[in-house]
Amino acid sequence: MTSVPPTTPATTDPAPTHGPGGLITRLGSAFTHPVRSRVPRWGSLAQPRTEGRRLSTAPRVPTAPAAPGVGVVVVVGGLAFLLARTALGGLSIAVPVLVAGYLALLAGALVAGEGNVDRARRGAPLEWETVLGVGLLGVVGATVVGGPVGDRRVGAVAGGIALLAAVAEEALFRRLLYDRLLRFGVMVAVIGSAVVFAVVHLPAYGLVAMPVDLGAALLLSWQRYASGRWTVPAVTHVVANLLAVT
Repeated sequence: MTSVPPTTPATTDPAPTHGPGGLITRLGSAFTHPVRSRVPRWGSLAQPRTEGRRLSTAPRVPTAPAAPGVGVVVVVGGLAFLLARTALGGLSIAVPVLVAGYLALLAGALVAGEGNVDRARRGAPLEWETVLGVGLLGVVGATVVGGPVGDRRVGAVAGGIALLAAVAEEALFRRLLYDRLLRFGVMVAVIGSAVVFAVVHLPAYGLVAMPVDLGAALLLSWQRYASGRWTVPAVTHVVANLLAVT
């Protein structure tokens, strides 16, 4: 019985690497290898590579800030309104004018604010709850230290205007103006917005109250920096106004 030698699978002779044929082979590989390395293999299109990065499935919605001129108009117009509001005095049109002015100021400051509202929040050094607690302790402590005062209770309309004024002012000073000054540094933004706030309140409270206004403004501007949110000093300002009219 004769044994049949095992058969070996046919192999393809490698392309010659010497001579004219080898030169053509090497040149062809040099030109086609970069293309072959970029062509995905079968099934790789269904499973994209994610090494070193995380794929996001959420759509990205671009946000664009308003034109710089709009912010300047809102700041100048808002400051003019706040400086002139004391001239209304006891006029019969004082309430509707104040309400309309504060609403327009709030809307303008929100529209003209920076488009990327998350940028400051990512760089905030403290949690907003901590910053809000510090601010509330500050305004309540100042009220206690100030001692008893006369009956300052006002009607619901005046109380509502006081709350609206607090939110509108914070949108102007701690959102719009602060963000505009932030390009010059944090210190300029904190101190600058606080000084302008205190100066604007001079016609209403006089020079005697300037140190108190400046101290309160510095606290509110610090809250804006520490929390990265203008709404935190807005809440503190609302509480301060409530304590002032009740």
